[in-house]
Amino acid sequence: MTGQAISEVLPFAVGVAIVPIPVIAVIVILFSRRARSNGPVFLLGWASGLAVAFGLVFALASAADPSDDSTASDGLSWLRIALGVALLLAGLRSWRKRPAPSATPELPGWMSGIDELTPSRTILLAVFLAAANPKNLVLIVGAAAGVAQLGVPTGDAVAALVVFVVVGSLSVAAPVCYYLLGGERAKVTLDEVKGWLAANNAVVLTVLFVVFGVVLIANALPPLTD
Repeated sequence: MTGQAISEVLPFAVGVAIVPIPVIAVIVILFSRRARSNGPVFLLGWASGLAVAFGLVFALASAADPSDDSTASDGLSWLRIALGVALLLAGLRSWRKRPAPSATPELPGWMSGIDELTPSRTILLAVFLAAANPKNLVLIVGAAAGVAQLGVPTGDAVAALVVFVVVGSLSVAAPVCYYLLGGERAKVTLDEVKGWLAANNAVVLTVLFVVFGVVLIANALPPLTD
């Protein structure tokens, strides 16, 4: 059942990995004064946030024993459908609010203070973006609730959690590793990546919301019709 649990979380982990704002944030950190310390610290906070959030959601969902209790299972399915609908609406909102092609993309205001972040505040920022950001949280709930519905053994659930965290952290880990190993060339490339992500943030999020909204709804329907 390990493969089944991993298959359940893998699409959502990819979704977490392609959310642009955390990637932009870590690149901005890598251009700050404390890049060599805050970059790895951000990665650690990000992975920790994903792990804790996934673990908590899985524990709460599993406590209702959805694999044996049809009422609990149906409740989780309806929750996933509601989250899927919310993502579809968020996708529509993101598309409508996308900037004009000629407009200069604006980064969130909090990024202007990244250069002054201490390592402790950097890790808090990473944990928040990983675990409390609504976009991420919906994907985490979808993945963890799906594993809980399968009723897999603890070892399989842990394996699914590890895969979720590793895959979901790849897009943050890649810039950090590239910066530490790539020298001056890395700065040029990372700046280009940051610019592209900022310019295409709305489009990427629209596609992400629509695709995973459909995935959540599609995955929630079979338990309701069994």
